[in-house]
Amino acid sequence: MMQLDDVIAVTSPDFERMKEAMHRSVRWLDRCIVAHKYPEKQNLFCIIQGGLDLGLRRTCCEEMVKRNTPGIAIGGLSGGEAKDAYCKVVDTCTGLLPDNKPRYVMGVGYPEDLVVSTALGADMFDCVWPTRTARFGNAVTSLGTLNLRNAKSEEDGGLGITRAYIHHVASKETVGAHLLTMHNVHYLLHLMGQARSAIIEDRYPAFLKEYFSRLYKGDSDKFPAWAVTALRGVGVDLLAES
Repeated sequence: MMQLDDVIAVTSPDFERMKEAMHRSVRWLDRCIVAHKYPEKQNLFCIIQGGLDLGLRRTCCEEMVKRNTPGIAIGGLSGGEAKDAYCKVVDTCTGLLPDNKPRYVMGVGYPEDLVVSTALGADMFDCVWPTRTARFGNAVTSLGTLNLRNAKSEEDGGLGITRAYIHHVASKETVGAHLLTMHNVHYLLHLMGQARSAIIEDRYPAFLKEYFSRLYKGDSDKFPAWAVTALRGVGVDLLAES
């Protein structure tokens, strides 16, 4: 269960308003804790605010940790900010949070964001993107997002279930959106299951290199600079020779 928080656009230039929202979120958490009727059955998560200002984020982390909620969320992101700024906020916050509590980054669902944020210390995520993009005929895969409504798939025939048939279902049938939704959610759950196994087996850096190499077909020049920089900051060099 999430606390009530004060959220404004993460890209807002209004520092005073951002500061006000951060302090109000702390005060509202106190009121949520008092009003919480079933702490033995429901885990209340605080939500760290502060926009892209790392000083505000540090202050909010300090105050939220004092409240000792069962879990801690990092909120107010995925609102159009640059990826490198996003990574700095996540890395800063996770570095200040206790190791024995789940860290939940809200509103994050792109596969690259998930695996990088995990390396930065995040544990949990949520996002509408995998289901929303399914409604537009997009399948999330380890090779990137495929638009199954693309006309180039329409004439791709053959035996069995062809790409042309999949194109028809995705473009013309309501069930196409349902099937793609299930596929996309399954893919992301499987991806995070692989990430978890890699962490347990102490091979997460190798997992990251394999993931990005497959996604960009072995062309390291195409690896996103924000991911390379963020991962290098936690000791993972995507560009280093294996």
